[in-house]
Amino acid sequence: MREREHQTREPSLIEVAAEAGVSTATAGRALGGYGQVSPATAERVRAAAARLGYRPNGLARSLINGSTQAIAVVVTDVGNPFFAQALRGVVDKVRTAGYEVLLFNTDSNLDAERNAVRVLLEKRVDGAIIATGSPADTEHLDSLRDARLPFVLLDRPVPDRPDVDSVMIANAASARTAVRHLLSQGHRRIAVLTEAGRELPYVADRLSDCRTMRPSAARLAGYVLAMRSARLDIDPALVVHAPYQREIAARAMKKLLDADPSVTAVFATDNVLSIGAYQAIQASGRRFPDEISMVGFDDQEWTTVVRPQLTVVRQPSYELGARAAGLLLRRIANGPAWDRDADDRPDPEHVELPAQLIRRSSTAPVPVPSF
Repeated sequence: MREREHQTREPSLIEVAAEAGVSTATAGRALGGYGQVSPATAERVRAAAARLGYRPNGLARSLINGSTQAIAVVVTDVGNPFFAQALRGVVDKVRTAGYEVLLFNTDSNLDAERNAVRVLLEKRVDGAIIATGSPADTEHLDSLRDARLPFVLLDRPVPDRPDVDSVMIANAASARTAVRHLLSQGHRRIAVLTEAGRELPYVADRLSDCRTMRPSAARLAGYVLAMRSARLDIDPALVVHAPYQREIAARAMKKLLDADPSVTAVFATDNVLSIGAYQAIQASGRRFPDEISMVGFDDQEWTTVVRPQLTVVRQPSYELGARAAGLLLRRIANGPAWDRDADDRPDPEHVELPAQLIRRSSTAPVPVPSF
């Protein structure tokens, strides 16, 4: 029994120091990355630790140098492929710098988001990347500022926090490109399926302020801008509202297509809505894409498996996460932009990444009426 306990017991720092022929204090400095240790001694200590299978005590190290070598990522839906890819970009970027990631999923619940902020502060992470589900209610982010914790906003703008760094998709411009593609094919009766459908008057009156809108509203703004640039009036009946639920989106779009045969094209502003719209078109009885075209948002795997393959707006979701992580690492090293004297305060960075239109076989020229 004693032999088994000896085999499974973790080696101590004292044993590493003895193996390397240095003091325990020197071994601690070499493995903890603090204080002054010659390169040759540090290498000897690391080699001894590797031979013995020693694992440093992360909590003890964090108490010494003030860093846990961890960041937190707070997202609204980790099951969404968009956030899954963005998270992969974050992890790949921060791990090369020696950091690990604590993930919080909120399901767009404000209380869950507040709790995530409280816990990440208790865990003493070195920074945070936050995709807030409630851009209009972000008082809980004040606790991050009070703690002088660097954080970056991901994907969701927060108009009341202009001094906080952010990384987002150029949503309005990307949607405008998608609708322009349909217009170039001769389509004029273009429907849009959007979670922001009930906000059309608000969006239409604030087109110059697209950057402060949440993604769904900004994409609706892109639709309005494209239609107006083609000198087309916005028909509210073509702006179809649906929550992010495939079945409801399919029913809402099918209802429009059944009621209005003049619709020749559909633009869906989200990957879940895209699935619903695609199903509705297939169920409408119209030949797809000969009689009706469609552009979706997000380049998910299913979009190339179906027939016709779906024309999409491809978001750079991996790059979004990687850019946010890189910006956060710089703020961790240099301090947040808002935590400087006024004379030495850098401007916050607001990064907008362009999306790409991927043309496939779900779009075709508008059908010519037969007489």
